[in-house]
Amino acid sequence: MAKVKKRKLRLLPFLIFIIVIAIIVFVCLFILDTKVRNIIITGNNVLSDDEIIELAGLTNYPSFYKTLNITIKKNITKNPLIKNVNINRSFYHIIEIEVEEYKILYKREDNGKYVLENKNEITIDKDISYTIPRLINEISNNKLKSFIKYFKRIDLSIREKISEIKYEPNEFDKDRFLLYMDDGNSVYMTITKFERLNYYNDVLPQLDGKKGILYLDSGNHFQIME
Repeated sequence: MAKVKKRKLRLLPFLIFIIVIAIIVFVCLFILDTKVRNIIITGNNVLSDDEIIELAGLTNYPSFYKTLNITIKKNITKNPLIKNVNINRSFYHIIEIEVEEYKILYKREDNGKYVLENKNEITIDKDISYTIPRLINEISNNKLKSFIKYFKRIDLSIREKISEIKYEPNEFDKDRFLLYMDDGNSVYMTITKFERLNYYNDVLPQLDGKKGILYLDSGNHFQIME
């Protein structure tokens, strides 16, 4: 009768294999749970850094690797003020969020809402760091689209000098507006000539400190206030 040879199980290599796999899994889980260390926000003017971080869902500095860029971007763009979002990641678990906000063109006096360059109207329950002109009367619907198209071409630095906007057509010009400036001057302007207001600071020295009405709707002349 033939003898049956017993084979010894080689447990050591098997145990080493299991230990290596366990270490790899542990290291991967540890890396995946590594939290965001720093968040850098740029491009925001109205929304604060904290507001954007809250929108992004990063308030508690979650896992750097489990938090996806597409999720962050989707969360931030839910805010009607946000026009575009770019997200970059860098070493040491830093997330950089660059936002572009829609321009706020003016505030409606009748309902207190702010009108954006995309014509959306929103409510903002906070102070804004720059001056927003107020529209003190109503613009007819057939003129509103053209008004926004050309008014947003005015530089922010000049729009900040406008305190009030009044739609004031006459029998000759149905696109006529009266802009009250914060320096005490007034400017009559037609819609398609709004870009001329970007040269307002260049005109001021020619007025010799006098206050009055600048007519840029038809011709270019200045009427001194009595």
